[in-house]
Amino acid sequence: MKTCACISLSGGQGKSTVAFFTALLLAKQSQRVLVIDCDPQANLTFYLNHEVQPQEPTLLEVLTGQVTTEDGIYQTRYDNLFLIPADRGLFKVSEYLSSSGTGAFILKLRLKAVAKVFDYVLIDVQPSRSQICLTGVGASDWVLIPVETNVKGLNSLVDTLSFLEEQAALAAFTGKILGIVPFRDRWIGRSQSLESKQNIEAMREFASSIPLLPSILESEQFKRALRQGQLLSEIGYPDLEYPFEQIALKLACS
Repeated sequence: MKTCACISLSGGQGKSTVAFFTALLLAKQSQRVLVIDCDPQANLTFYLNHEVQPQEPTLLEVLTGQVTTEDGIYQTRYDNLFLIPADRGLFKVSEYLSSSGTGAFILKLRLKAVAKVFDYVLIDVQPSRSQICLTGVGASDWVLIPVETNVKGLNSLVDTLSFLEEQAALAAFTGKILGIVPFRDRWIGRSQSLESKQNIEAMREFASSIPLLPSILESEQFKRALRQGQLLSEIGYPDLEYPFEQIALKLACS
């Protein structure tokens, strides 16, 4: 089982988008995929059309040990794709994680129970320096860093890389960075916008030896595909799917 977290320490960087399309693509390739919504905003839970019912276990109950890991997993409407959902109640888990003394490793420990069930686990991490973020990163063999192609995105990249270095120094993060994914790369016809070009070049400088993966273009078709719960290729835009195909390939080869 390979575990990969999508992390950026600012909102709007494309984490949920990357997690959704990569998970759906892997599932379509007959891989058994578990998606974990590790963000109280629960965007990924919404994208996967899962509505948390009263008294229904979520990631909160899994992390705190109120239910087994298996009891917090739900089949989605897609073959081979499963979900541990989140809702706003996940905010409550921070105190439990911080007081446990092993908060960075709790999700990793919970996932051991299903290590032989799934081929991939994709984690959508809360965009902040929080205990929830830390346990998501601590559970991961690999991390992806989506970065919007603007100044806010560059600042998020610097902060995220610093956070990962800090956690690696404490042995709270023992995985590796799979790559940086430029998000909302803007093109006008066949010409890349100057802002996107300059910011992607700056990403290369900050990234150093970290791979810079193919960029996700700015397009309304992503919103359309998310609304319909489909891959880009299924709504007639296979070229837009290329970045996620490369992420899936890189994960498979890692």
